[in-house]
Amino acid sequence: MLLHDVIAAAALDAPTTTALIADGTRWDFATLHRRVASMARHVAGSTRPGDPVVVIAENLPDVVVALYAVPATGGVLTPGNTRHTVAELVAMIDSVDPALVIASPSELERLGGALDQREATLWSLGPHEAAELDLTAALDLTAALDLTAAQDLTAALDLTAAQGPTAEPGGLAEPDDPAGPDGDDTAWLIHTSGTTGRPKAAELTHTGVLAAVLNTALARPLHDDDVYLFPFPLFHVAAYNVVHAHLRRRPVVLVDRFDAAGVLDRIERHGVTTCSLAPTMLAMLLDEADRTGRIDTLRRLRGISYGAAAMPPALLHRTLGALPDCGLGQGYGMTELSGNAVFLSPEDHRRAASDAPHLLTAAGRPGPLVSVRIVDDSGADLGRGLVGEIVVRGDQVSPGYRGDPDATAAARIGSWLRTGDLGRIDEDGYLHVVDRAKDLIITGGENVASREVEDVVGRHPEVAEVAVIGVPDAHWGEAVRAVVVPVRGARVDADALIEWTRGLLAGFKRPKQVRVVGQLPLNASGKIDKVALRAAARAESSE
Repeated sequence: MLLHDVIAAAALDAPTTTALIADGTRWDFATLHRRVASMARHVAGSTRPGDPVVVIAENLPDVVVALYAVPATGGVLTPGNTRHTVAELVAMIDSVDPALVIASPSELERLGGALDQREATLWSLGPHEAAELDLTAALDLTAALDLTAAQDLTAALDLTAAQGPTAEPGGLAEPDDPAGPDGDDTAWLIHTSGTTGRPKAAELTHTGVLAAVLNTALARPLHDDDVYLFPFPLFHVAAYNVVHAHLRRRPVVLVDRFDAAGVLDRIERHGVTTCSLAPTMLAMLLDEADRTGRIDTLRRLRGISYGAAAMPPALLHRTLGALPDCGLGQGYGMTELSGNAVFLSPEDHRRAASDAPHLLTAAGRPGPLVSVRIVDDSGADLGRGLVGEIVVRGDQVSPGYRGDPDATAAARIGSWLRTGDLGRIDEDGYLHVVDRAKDLIITGGENVASREVEDVVGRHPEVAEVAVIGVPDAHWGEAVRAVVVPVRGARVDADALIEWTRGLLAGFKRPKQVRVVGQLPLNASGKIDKVALRAAARAESSE
């Protein structure tokens, strides 16, 4: 099975079942399949199998279409982070050398002429406006679905949907077509920050994404009447949850940007029963429900899955008290795992809040389709309860990083993925993550590589040395802090330094705090001792 087969099969099984709901858009599976098939034809006409296709857009309905359509052609969907600066986006585009860049009008405007010297074709992906579509004008505009004139992809797809089905639902290529994609072909290419600060492009295959979907379906199943709300950006690996819902023939309610009041409105309007959230989002929903007297709306949820950060104990108790009939589920995963691999069940959460508080520190148990071990520096197994590196094996593991064989080799022990996280497995088989990859900061669910921020801050003419760490933050989970040593005779102004990074770093990467010190602590190896800096920050926050 390939990614687009999920939609083709759903269009045969449940053509009139709602597949996608967004502001002003409601598509059934038959319509979604037509749009996937149409976009695939357009993309195939402008690319070759294996070509990266960059998509930079807000959470528009046709970005969901692209999740399936680009891989259906043998192309490689490469999402661009809309929170990145123009310089960061251009660097990403140059690193993959795409044949095609599809962007929303706002992102095309923001990019301006930055791509003028690149050979990639540019297409616009706008909001869905089928209700106002003038078929005659659309035919003139798109030259009967030929994008060479207008380069307006959404208008062409709106026209296709309005004209009705062009073929019976089914696969987009013959099963034995040698030109069609294979399960081991890369479907999505997602950039992930590592401890080096240099973005790496993780290759996720058709088989890998679907393995993560199946692992999640077995460990955290959806019910036959569930309506799933997706609040994360579609450029995250979290988008695999959309595929999970569609595999189960369930509707996805798409949220462009998370807004607590707006999410409550959608729960009420669309009968949402389950969603994925970061703990920060959950706290904001509870605050908004309390403030506006809408806790009964929030109680319509019977399932909340969360990840990206650990659940603070106080928030867990608050949630279980406010939503007693809602099951909480945690997922531990990463981009290189194509999604989640380890799961903490609703029953585990209830036990954690009552007679098993040690489960508060647990990530959960491995899903049925992966194996998890704890190893020492040599790759040898460690016993139960001992702390070492978490390694994972399964079909959902990424085959590696595009164009970076050294990073690929460093991330493997044979067929096992080295997560870079430290953990232990207790006597009951629960995985406990003791520390993340130590230099990676997670703020509001976004990964920030400290080295990348250090490289920028270190270019400031008044900064001699800099170390960047994550510090506890009640709202974001962690905040980015830069600890700097000034050049001799200089006086670093914290606010001015933060402002100086604007335009050089995405907003979530910019330091929220700056501490000026006379010298940075060093460990026995003469390296900057970030363990000491983090310990000092924790002590500071507890005062």
